[in-house]
Amino acid sequence: MRRIIVFLTCLMLLTVPVLAADTIKLGAFFDLSGRAAFIGTPTKLVAEMVVEKINAEGGINGQQIELVLADTEAKPPFAASIAKKFIYKEKVAAIIGPTLTDTGMNVKQIANKGKTPIFMTVGGDPVIMGGKKFGPFDWVFKSPQRSSIAVERLFIYLKEKGLTKVALLSAADGFGKDGARWMKKLAPEYGIEILIEESFGNRDTDMTAQLTKAKNAKPQAIIAWTIGPAGSIIAKNKAQLGIELPLFQCHGLPDPKYIELAGAASEGDRMPATKLMVADQLPASDPQKPVIQEFIKMYKAKGYDKQFPINTHSGYAWDAITIVANAMKKVGTDPEALRKEIENTKNHVGISGTYNLTPEDHNGLGVDSMVIVQVKDGKFVMAE
Repeated sequence: MRRIIVFLTCLMLLTVPVLAADTIKLGAFFDLSGRAAFIGTPTKLVAEMVVEKINAEGGINGQQIELVLADTEAKPPFAASIAKKFIYKEKVAAIIGPTLTDTGMNVKQIANKGKTPIFMTVGGDPVIMGGKKFGPFDWVFKSPQRSSIAVERLFIYLKEKGLTKVALLSAADGFGKDGARWMKKLAPEYGIEILIEESFGNRDTDMTAQLTKAKNAKPQAIIAWTIGPAGSIIAKNKAQLGIELPLFQCHGLPDPKYIELAGAASEGDRMPATKLMVADQLPASDPQKPVIQEFIKMYKAKGYDKQFPINTHSGYAWDAITIVANAMKKVGTDPEALRKEIENTKNHVGISGTYNLTPEDHNGLGVDSMVIVQVKDGKFVMAE
């Protein structure tokens, strides 16, 4: 009997590590409720879709990815609590998300302290900026273009069109402040003069006061930097005031929802966007085209487009997860080795661009990853 017990004990010790290694846990938290649920919910669906694809193709060297999902509810303190749970309780190999810049900043230090790679799907740059003001970003990466890249792409277009005097309206949240900071910093390099700067709350329902002041400054164009319904409200208020100046929105607003909410007032509005928004207009020589087309085909096959039409945010989780998965296939899940491999990602053709990361740049997308789109006949097309 004793020999049998010893044999069974040894057998259990041998089998436990194998069972534990059957899956690789990947934490994923997004705004599934709250003010950014319109972005977070479809991002979660895409995360599930790409994990399903990776697992169907053999997973990570034979191991399946187990997605551990959570809702941040657009609450930074709640997101911080989830991040700690992911790292210290769930023992995830990496984290994907969250949705908002403010939320991302609240978990940045946690990921760094817990030495767990986190690939964020937030728009603002501070999550991957360092120094005394922003803190270390060694373990933090992000898939959407930097705000600075979107600003540069917009300024290049404005200069080409001879629109050098602008009025700026920006949200008073982390994303809006990030965009405003980069516009003020980069404007002189592109010969752009910001005549007036106005701010608003991202939950404000009327921006006529800010628009009236903007018009009185006599700019050649108006730039609005925000996400969500606020952008559509600005477009509608501008039309109601009879302001005929061209309106430029940020890279967070190329979304059919923007057109739906703003209606006819959105006609002609322009903004920087990922190539996903104009996939059919891309030349056959663009390496992103087949990748984007595959994504669109899968997304529509799932029926996601019926509730969440494809928008500029749609590919962020896809890019983040595929980059992390590719790194795992090369070096496994050792935290430091994985972090370094992600950081050295080169020529990764994704939905949002071709990624070339470095220790200094934990995003890796350039100005050439973006296009300027405009609303024409109720749809997004390449801007003229």
